[in-house]
Amino acid sequence: MQKNRLHRDSKPVIGITLGDFNGIGPEVVLKALADNHILNMCTPVIYGSMKILARYRRLYQFPDWFINQVLNIEQITFKKTNLLGVLPQLNHNIQPGQPDEAAGKYAFECLQRATEDLKNGGLDALVTAPINKFTIQSDNFKFPGHTEYFTKVFDVPDSLMFLVSPNLRVGVVTGHIPLSEVSNQLTREKITSKIQQMIFSLQHDFGINKPKIAVLGLNPHAGEEGLLGEEEINIIRPAILELKKKGNLIFGAYPADGFFGQGEYRKYDAVLAMYHDQGLIPFKTLAFENGVNFTAGLPVIRTSPDHGTAFNIAGKNLADETSMREAIFTAIDIVKQRRIIDHEIEKVDS
Repeated sequence: MQKNRLHRDSKPVIGITLGDFNGIGPEVVLKALADNHILNMCTPVIYGSMKILARYRRLYQFPDWFINQVLNIEQITFKKTNLLGVLPQLNHNIQPGQPDEAAGKYAFECLQRATEDLKNGGLDALVTAPINKFTIQSDNFKFPGHTEYFTKVFDVPDSLMFLVSPNLRVGVVTGHIPLSEVSNQLTREKITSKIQQMIFSLQHDFGINKPKIAVLGLNPHAGEEGLLGEEEINIIRPAILELKKKGNLIFGAYPADGFFGQGEYRKYDAVLAMYHDQGLIPFKTLAFENGVNFTAGLPVIRTSPDHGTAFNIAGKNLADETSMREAIFTAIDIVKQRRIIDHEIEKVDS
């Protein structure tokens, strides 16, 4: 992978994919980028079609503001919002709120083009608008979501789905899998790996030198000492103990209901849940509007809003752009933090 061609002190170049154009992706992208303050912090590059954006601008009667259209990343203007046209000759059948195979195929085309520029150093980070996980499936995309796609494309053995907000950070050991498979996929090694990724990300992406992490149990009441399940005794606690012996501040396993119900999460820098809904339900309850999905463990930076395509409100001008805006801000902050780390490493090496 090539290092970014931009100078360390320059504003980050942030790619933004439109996601499924029949969902709320185009709406939240337009609303978020209408805030001119973003241009003071980064150079946005939308991957999509001006035809799609123009349709939604007319639909919602959004004020018209300049978007610089380019054909490749080398043509972008650094003080403007840019749109890199992906298959600009296509005529899109835009039907807000309707899942459509063509919309899924186009979402992948935008994602693939943006990923290439991210991999080649043209982008400092990528923010992905929501996709429909069913309509995007094809011979080229056979993944349950963005997280697994980026893990494969960037050839890392594992990554961490990390939901972050100003007051709460939650990672999950198992992601997009059926609940019936969770217990079978939990191993001491997997939990250890996820905690180590979380520690590394908190240090290098969020600037927390000695992070304090809480780990949740799998079973009700964290197994009640084996009465309600033995995963805590045989798998989760041994992983915690192994990392504590190395000087890490890891605690648990905690019963999930009491942990969140009593506000214990406020005492920790991050929380590791055992499965998707165990972590995302409390996260979205407590931080839905400003929550961000960050894929930790990658050599690149990828964030997204913490919501889906929301077909039920697409086309109605009801979508809240806060999470998209926060995803952009989080990507910018992580770029800056990683530059600080890289600069410190360079000083040591020199």
